[in-house]
Amino acid sequence: MKKIDIKKQFQALYSGPVGGFIVLEVPPLRYFMIDGSGDPNTAPSYRAAIEALFTISYTLKFIAKNELGTDYIVPPLEGLWWAEDPKHFISRMKDKWSWTMMTLVPDFIEDSSIEKAFRAAREKKNNPDIQRVRVASLNEGQVVQTLHIGPYDAEGPILKKMHEEFVPANNFALTGIHHEIYLSDPRRTAAEKLKTVLRQPVKRLK
Repeated sequence: MKKIDIKKQFQALYSGPVGGFIVLEVPPLRYFMIDGSGDPNTAPSYRAAIEALFTISYTLKFIAKNELGTDYIVPPLEGLWWAEDPKHFISRMKDKWSWTMMTLVPDFIEDSSIEKAFRAAREKKNNPDIQRVRVASLNEGQVVQTLHIGPYDAEGPILKKMHEEFVPANNFALTGIHHEIYLSDPRRTAAEKLKTVLRQPVKRLK
């Protein structure tokens, strides 16, 4: 059975120049999502949310493999991050952050399989956060994107360059929420080798 790798199917969405920026058009995509707030390094609610997200994601994967005859690699963790004061994000004041963590739902998956995965995940795991996972579409449209290699806490300078130099210099304005895609597993990858796609929705100014 062939295994689908969504990162290879949509390679442009999962890459970017290191230290530079590209402008992309991102199609509407469907995700499992769960919301929260607080420092992801210390908040127990964050760890429970991620566990719930991947419980439902892997449950859906095995339903697709066993019942639909289609196997795929579970897409990487993604996150939307924001703060009431944007400076708190660039300065890494994580206790003031809000987040929506996400995993992509492949486009060949039908609603009936998703509903079955939710039921099975709730039966399998005693994690109340599974009840908070939802399915929703994200339509970002035009974005500016870069690939960051290194610790998460070292993202500040490239984000500052994106927001304060590249975006205005190219006649764009920020429109949506900061988006990160985690291509590396921090449990198995040294901090200096972590690969993270940094994405910012924008609009062209008239």
